[in-house]
Amino acid sequence: MAQKAKARRTVVIGMLGTTLDTGVGSQRWVRWRPTVSLCQQEDLLVHRLELLHPPHGTSLAAVIRDDIAQVSPETEVRLTSLPIRDPWNLEETYGALLDHVRASSFHPEEEDYLVHITTGTHIAQICMFLLVESRLIPGRLVQTSPGKGKDHGAVGTHAIIDLDLSNYDTLAARFRQQQREGLSFLKSGIDTRNAAFNRIIERIEQVAVQSRAPLLLTGPTGAGKSQLAKRIYALKKARNQVTGPFVDLNCATLRGDGAMSTLFGHVKGAFTGAVGDRPGLMRQANGGVLFLDEIGELGADEQAMLLRALEDKRFLPVGADKEAESDFQLIAGTNRDLQLDVAQGRFREDLLARINLWTFRLPALRERPEDIAPNLQYELDQASQTLGTRVTMSKEAQEHFLRFATSPEGRWSGNFRDLNAAVLRMSTLAAGGRMTRDVVDEELDRLRSQWRPAGAAMTSAGEDVLVEVMGAARAAELDRFDRVQLADVVTVCRSARSLSDAGRMLFAQSRAQKKSVNDADRLRKYLARFGLAWADVSGRDAE
Repeated sequence: MAQKAKARRTVVIGMLGTTLDTGVGSQRWVRWRPTVSLCQQEDLLVHRLELLHPPHGTSLAAVIRDDIAQVSPETEVRLTSLPIRDPWNLEETYGALLDHVRASSFHPEEEDYLVHITTGTHIAQICMFLLVESRLIPGRLVQTSPGKGKDHGAVGTHAIIDLDLSNYDTLAARFRQQQREGLSFLKSGIDTRNAAFNRIIERIEQVAVQSRAPLLLTGPTGAGKSQLAKRIYALKKARNQVTGPFVDLNCATLRGDGAMSTLFGHVKGAFTGAVGDRPGLMRQANGGVLFLDEIGELGADEQAMLLRALEDKRFLPVGADKEAESDFQLIAGTNRDLQLDVAQGRFREDLLARINLWTFRLPALRERPEDIAPNLQYELDQASQTLGTRVTMSKEAQEHFLRFATSPEGRWSGNFRDLNAAVLRMSTLAAGGRMTRDVVDEELDRLRSQWRPAGAAMTSAGEDVLVEVMGAARAAELDRFDRVQLADVVTVCRSARSLSDAGRMLFAQSRAQKKSVNDADRLRKYLARFGLAWADVSGRDAE
């Protein structure tokens, strides 16, 4: 016959409440005393109570032990004096509790452990929490509360708390929801689909809410660095992580002596025209975020002062004898290769090391073709707000625009600035707020002209292109019509990533009329008419 499993014993570890656990005479039985109350719970049998107390609480601990013996004879009370002189000293309190726990023996296979966190100072309660959370005490938390009504006030109630957060589906779901909201906020609510970009934003969200270290945003002009910096600040503001303002400056606009004054301020009389004190942008950003776009444009003196301000939170305004202070978080932006600038002596190596802790490269729009559609809708909403009227696109117009925008022909050299300008122009010309195919066609012609490579038309630059690939004698033998066309083809080939890519750019319109297309073969045959191969015009092998 199988032997019945032995019931597990309940062991409570608690700190004496030198205030809450007190009581005098018979009146103490109508007073809620957390430690005594814990042993009076009908649905919780405490087999052993490890009651910890400071040296001056020995007498009170003995009274509590005797009172528990009356209400719960089954409970064994063990008193332990801890060497805590100042219960509000975190280091001393945690050290004493940690030493006690390490000297104790735990048998979780035989005993259930509860840690009472209602009594003791807040410091002691925090230390108890940490010991359970770190699993140094293999148990759960128990919290007692006074009851309601004359008959139940002294007994009160209790609640057991398990710190295994994997059991708390609701808390986990709320955390995931908060994270999703943060990611959506950083992306301006745009449902981006590019996996690489989404990973970047996810990492930025993690860093932004946990760190005040500098952030460096790199990428081409118009990739969205300024907009993202503002969203990072707004996210930190919503999480109560900054109290100061968002201050931004494009460093490319700084010139001469005014650069130091703009950034670091000046005192009255510092130079001709300084008729009063000026705080400077760095002091304005105190407690907030300072965004320095195009940081690579800063001069050597400004770089040195910025490094000092980042490391010491102190700097010297122009003409001042006394240093100023500002505690800000820096977000820097650049479209330059700062490592190359360091190698060429244009940027301080120590400053780059200081701002390069968290670096994120924002991809160009043409690297994220799958994100053009959701960004198109966002730009339509923005244009509608700007124009004060709702603007929409017909299905035909939208599909036509997206075919062009996501093809190799869509260069988007200005990135989101180009997209924003294109949508605003089309929205302005949309009669009655409805954008048609004709409006889109007009805009596409404008974009093609805007992005046409320099020298694509028959200019001296075009002549030079043909001379490079054919030689002067052969180029001179071409008819003018062929020279113009071939120069454009060669220029496109040089800017394309591959033979196929160049073919798609050159035959984007006519290919739509064909059921079966091979742009690469078509381009290869065209070049062969002039005795040229892909490697001749591009300098690369065909893919």
